[in-house]
Amino acid sequence: MSSIPAILPKDAAAAEGKVNVQINGTWYRFPKGTRIVDACNSVGAHVPTFCYHPKLSIVGSCRMCLVEQGMPPRLAPGAAPTYDENGYQPISWMPRAIIACANTVGENMGIRTNSKMTEEARKGVLEFLLTNHPLDCPICDQAGECKLQEYTADYGRGTHRFTEAKTKKGKNLPIGPRVNLDQERCVLCRRCVRFMKEIVGEDVLGVVNRGTHNAISCYPGTSLDSNYSMNTVDLCPVGALTSKDFRFQMRVWFLKSTPTIDVNCGTGTNINIWTRESKVYRITPRQNDEVNSCWMPDSHRLNYKYINAPERILSPLVKTDAKAPQRPTTWDSALNLVVEQLHKCAPTETAIVASARMTNEELYMVRALARQLGITKLDIVSRKGAGDNMLVSEDRNPNTNGVKMILGKTGTGLNAIRRGVRNGTIRFVIALGEDLTTPEAGFTKEDLEGLDYLLTIHHSENETTRMSDVVLPGVTFAEKYGTMINVAGRIQRLNKAIEPMGEAHSDWVIFRDVSERLGCDCVKVIACPTPMMVLEEMAQEFEPMKGLTWGNIGNEGKVILNTGVTIPLIERTKAKN
Repeated sequence: MSSIPAILPKDAAAAEGKVNVQINGTWYRFPKGTRIVDACNSVGAHVPTFCYHPKLSIVGSCRMCLVEQGMPPRLAPGAAPTYDENGYQPISWMPRAIIACANTVGENMGIRTNSKMTEEARKGVLEFLLTNHPLDCPICDQAGECKLQEYTADYGRGTHRFTEAKTKKGKNLPIGPRVNLDQERCVLCRRCVRFMKEIVGEDVLGVVNRGTHNAISCYPGTSLDSNYSMNTVDLCPVGALTSKDFRFQMRVWFLKSTPTIDVNCGTGTNINIWTRESKVYRITPRQNDEVNSCWMPDSHRLNYKYINAPERILSPLVKTDAKAPQRPTTWDSALNLVVEQLHKCAPTETAIVASARMTNEELYMVRALARQLGITKLDIVSRKGAGDNMLVSEDRNPNTNGVKMILGKTGTGLNAIRRGVRNGTIRFVIALGEDLTTPEAGFTKEDLEGLDYLLTIHHSENETTRMSDVVLPGVTFAEKYGTMINVAGRIQRLNKAIEPMGEAHSDWVIFRDVSERLGCDCVKVIACPTPMMVLEEMAQEFEPMKGLTWGNIGNEGKVILNTGVTIPLIERTKAKN
């Protein structure tokens, strides 16, 4: 008879607050309370789901996550348990499958995700789901991202045992300003219903009618007009909910996904940019439980059209004289003109208006250029707005904390720059990524017309660029690498998703080239071939950045500052858990 271990696996696991679970013949150890679906997926034993989502409540309605379960046999009164040579009890398998989303792991539990019983159970579920499902996969906008398509390929029957006529439901219904609903494609997973009620706090979606006529719908007198409505499209596992913005624009298998961050406010929501041939087609949220969970505001996800807009500046522009129109020129000529003019500018009469929309690497180069020129009048355009107690921050700049650390500025000095322009003590202005005529900046056309010289770096045409003596084309956030620090003090990476439009250059490259032509003798400034190298230089100077590299920041970022600011949605989520 084989001996059993001195310390049984169950006792060793209990000491760690865990339980032993056999999945497809292999033993694993999981924390108590782990859902079976999460346990299986974590070890590569995929469990298909429709209704389950880790950030939403459990309803167990779709039944797609059926698995075969076993437990140690019940002992007769007075009988002692038996163990094998590894210290595990034998497993007695249940006669029917169970759902993996609503059940948690237990000690000495057995799970089979690939047994004949499991496969037949999932085939049966799919057969029911497809009874009334329209055969419109070739024209469904969800093709390529549809779980029903995937699972049908895995578990679908070649024949159908039902002969009932299909129940007709609503098609392409506008249930909100940004979302359409096709009730015929819906599998009633209720993810959308739970998201709006549990995450957004707006109980606007529900299930109407009975039996095969069940359908998702907005409650009478309401519509899906929340600023988070498009998250329901992300959550929908089939083609029932579609985005009006992306609908039929491009098949997803033609698109490249790039992980990066949103720059519409200080939250720094983690996102994926979907592109093809240097064109952005959509933006979707990327999971980061410390920043945005799995969600993002509609206003932020839809603010990308300017990237491919006709207003983009594609080449350097110069004026031959004050009254002449701007004309395109080469980079070499434009930079020579800029350097020539900067040599003429008295540092005391020159101001730089930078932007908290710039990366840390760009700000570092701005600081170097200002020091080289002896310019002390330097600040940013501050942007404030109402937060929504979710993900939209009151700080509408994405990198205010980076500005504070690198430039030591907060925007309070902009008033002094405006006064200097108006009283004539400032004759030269360098505008970096800002339209100075916006309400936030506060300059007027008359202010700018009174300047002797106006240099602008910007990616798109605006009132300031039209009035500038020299315009150097910069890039959008989708066209560059860099880092930013969000309101909670987390440094995060911007990743380049597309190549710059036309002849546009990254801002940090422009500053580097100008510094070099001005005769900068700082090797650290002019010798950096990439923004990653600039980051390494900053890591040697700024204590919060010590030890940082592009690689160890990763795609989820690192907290480097204690700002005392939290993200409301994340705090509520943590409190709930």
